[in-house]
Amino acid sequence: MDSQERSAREQEASERIGELEDAGVVAVALTYVDNSGITRVKTVPVAKLPAAAMWGVGMSPVFDAFRLDDMILSGTYAGSPVGDLRLHPDLARLTVLAGQPGWAWAPVDRYGQEGVAHPQCSRLLASSMVDDLAVAGLRARMAFEVEWAVSVGDGDDFLPACQGPAYGMIRVSELSDYSVDLLAALASQGVALDQFHPEYGAGQLEISVAAESPVDAADTFVLVRETIRAVSLRHGLRVSFSPKVLVEGVGNGAHVHLSLWSDEMNVMTGGDGEFGLSATAVSFSAGILDRLPALLAVGAPSVASYLRLIPSHWAGAFACWGLENRETALRFVTGPAGNRQQSANLEVKCFDATANPYLVVAGILAAGMAGLAEEASLPAPMDGDPAVLSSQARASAGIAALPSSLEEAVAAFEKDRALQTAFGVELATTLAELRRFEVELFAGASPAEIASLTRWKH
Repeated sequence: MDSQERSAREQEASERIGELEDAGVVAVALTYVDNSGITRVKTVPVAKLPAAAMWGVGMSPVFDAFRLDDMILSGTYAGSPVGDLRLHPDLARLTVLAGQPGWAWAPVDRYGQEGVAHPQCSRLLASSMVDDLAVAGLRARMAFEVEWAVSVGDGDDFLPACQGPAYGMIRVSELSDYSVDLLAALASQGVALDQFHPEYGAGQLEISVAAESPVDAADTFVLVRETIRAVSLRHGLRVSFSPKVLVEGVGNGAHVHLSLWSDEMNVMTGGDGEFGLSATAVSFSAGILDRLPALLAVGAPSVASYLRLIPSHWAGAFACWGLENRETALRFVTGPAGNRQQSANLEVKCFDATANPYLVVAGILAAGMAGLAEEASLPAPMDGDPAVLSSQARASAGIAALPSSLEEAVAAFEKDRALQTAFGVELATTLAELRRFEVELFAGASPAEIASLTRWKH
């Protein structure tokens, strides 16, 4: 980051102060997501925003090594008390928070004191993967689904805030005022919503947002999640984004939708491949499918993730793909006839909200680009639930179960050259060490204990 860029950032921030003050903003929350998937923050008074934009805000790099319980890993490249980073807000995403009057928000990129990108900054990594994809003449549009469960009461137990049936209008009626306030807050913040509905689990709701560029999609995921939390608290409610709120429940996912574009053409449709996929889309999708076991260390990165990732629960527990098949890890969505050029996309179903969304973006794009380089091909699509097939039938179809534990996912991640190269040795090593640090935390714990400790962390 040179002096010219610093000056431009300072000027832009100075020009925004008036509108923030007119909106009653007193302070700006500057957030990043750590390697355990938890949103961390520093805040500055509005008057200090230009200085933060120009010089950044100090933050220790030790947070790269934070476990979900705030214990610190003593890792190869992370966990030291020595050093400092600078948090530089992205003013293009500066947003007045409707759910937190007096506050604005901006995501940050993390740099060293000399203005060099921090090698473990997940947002900068995601941006670099977008740039690499552009070199290949392609761009991606992505969106995260946000599922959460709403609880009443002040204790750590989960007590559903609505009692109506799954997907039922009763739940909307029970939480009508809350839902209106939430949707209004998101709309006022410029979040383009596609739909909102009750989900399957106890007290569970879901929001789908419009597709954006990959880094914007990750930013929006963070903004939506924190808006849900803030509005819920103002209504006396508590929310959980955990993959297993209750052991007997279905859990919360964070499904990722992806479409791939060349110029203004969506290459997920109009091609000669299965269901209209182009050759480019086939190879890109195959790169993701082939690396799903390794990608779980990024997209299902908690011990609790594997309480959710079980067969016949629409979680995508098998490494296969299919047309509108909600039991495959990759669900291909054509969209309605007449609108497929806009709506055809691939959904990754096996990820959850304990993930850092920027790492998810980076991992998916890196895996897809590896598939392009390999000219990878997809196996035959799966029609139906792979869990009902015999193990011999699945083997004949080339369908394997995804890792059933975080340990297995980490081992696959460490073996995947494409992901190791894309993430770099420092970040890749820290992720593997941190995941094993979490495995140590839950050694010998029951599913109920795992769910309890994870429930309110993300």
